Amino acid sequence: MDWNGGIAPTGFPQLKNDTFLRAAQGEETEYTPVWCMRQAGRYLPEFRETRAAQDFFATCRSPETCCELTLQPLRRFPLDAAIIFSDILVVPQALGMEVVMVPGKGPTFPEPLKEVEDLLKLRQKVDVAAELGYVFKAITLTRHKLEGKVPLIGFSGAPWTLMAYMIEGGGSNTMAKAKAWLYRHPEASHRLLMLLTDVIVDYLVGQVAAGAQALQLFESHAGHLGPEQFAEFALPYIRSIAKQVKSKLREDGLPVVPMIVFAKDAHYALEDLAESDFEVVGLDWTLRPQDARQRTGKDITLQGNLDPCALYAPKEKIGELVKKMLEGFGPQHYIANLGHGLYPDMSPEHVGAFVDAVHTHSRYLNSLQNTLGTKSS
Repeated sequence: MDWNGGIAPTGFPQLKNDTFLRAAQGEETEYTPVWCMRQAGRYLPEFRETRAAQDFFATCRSPETCCELTLQPLRRFPLDAAIIFSDILVVPQALGMEVVMVPGKGPTFPEPLKEVEDLLKLRQKVDVAAELGYVFKAITLTRHKLEGKVPLIGFSGAPWTLMAYMIEGGGSNTMAKAKAWLYRHPEASHRLLMLLTDVIVDYLVGQVAAGAQALQLFESHAGHLGPEQFAEFALPYIRSIAKQVKSKLREDGLPVVPMIVFAKDAHYALEDLAESDFEVVGLDWTLRPQDARQRTGKDITLQGNLDPCALYAPKEKIGELVKKMLEGFGPQHYIANLGHGLYPDMSPEHVGAFVDAVHTHSRYLNSLQNTLGTKSS
C-alpha cells in the first residue's frame, strides 16, 4: 500500500539497536536504554532554527519537518529511541475542534466545550487516515530516514487529559471546569471519554501500520484527579486502549508493539497501572525508584524518572544522580528517562551528560551483578 506520497510503510531498514525494545518487553539488556520526553525540543538551537518561521500546528502537519525534528536529537546524542515529533492535541483537531498555539500562552481552544450540547459539534465518527494521515506519513518517512539506527515511538494523549484540554480551552492549574463536568455531567463525560477512546485506538493502530515500533499513552493531567475519579474516569479508558489496540493489531496482522503508559502524578494508581496490559509504566520524579519497583513487581518494565530540573546541575552532579537512580531501579526491566519533558532553557551538553551517564553507570552495574552472580554460583 503506497499511500505516503511515494514512500510506503514497508521495506524498512533493519533495526541495529533494539535495546529499548528488549527492555520494554522485559528481556535482558547489556545496558539500560535511555530516551527523553521532548527530546526533539526548543532546547536545541537547530530545532529553533527549523521551526523559526512556521506555525506550530503547521509544523505538525508537515511530514518532512516532523521527520527532521525527530532526527535532530539522534544526531547529537546516542539515544536508544526516537519519538515522533507531534502533539497530543491533534486528536481534538481530528474531532473538529480548532486549536491554535498562542505565543507565551500555549495551546488554546477558541471555542472550548462548555455545555453538554457542545458534544454534538464533535465528529461522531473520525476517519483517522483522512484526519491524521499527516502523522502516519511523518512516521513512515522517519522510519526510513532513521536507517534502523533506533526504534521509533508513536504516541497519543489519553482520554481524560484530552477531555480536560477540550473543556478548559487550554492549560489550567486546577482543571476545575473539566472536573466540574465529571461531577455535574458524569454520563456526558463518559460519552466524551468513549468517543476519544475510539479515536485514540484507531490512531495508535494507524501509527503502528505506518511504522511505529512502540507506543506511549500520555495521561499528563492524572494528578488533577483523586483516586476515585481516576478509577472511574481515567483508568477504565487507559485499560481499554491497551486491550483494544493489541486486539486490533493482531486482527490486522501487525506487530503487537510494546506500550508505555505515563500517568503523571498518579502515585495512588501505580499498582493498577502495572496491571493494565501495558509493558512499561512511566514514572514522574516524585516517586522513589525502590518504592515503585517494590509496588509494581519484577515483571513490569519501569521508565523514568529523573527530575528534569536535575539537568540544571553541574555535569558531575548529573552523573551522581543518575547512578543513584539506576541503583534504585536496578539496570534491568528499566528504561531511563526524565520524570517529565525537557525544558526549553536546558543545555544540550547537560542532556548529553545525562545520556552518557545512563550508559556508563548501567554497564558498570550490569558487570558488577554478573560478577557477583558468577561468584555466588
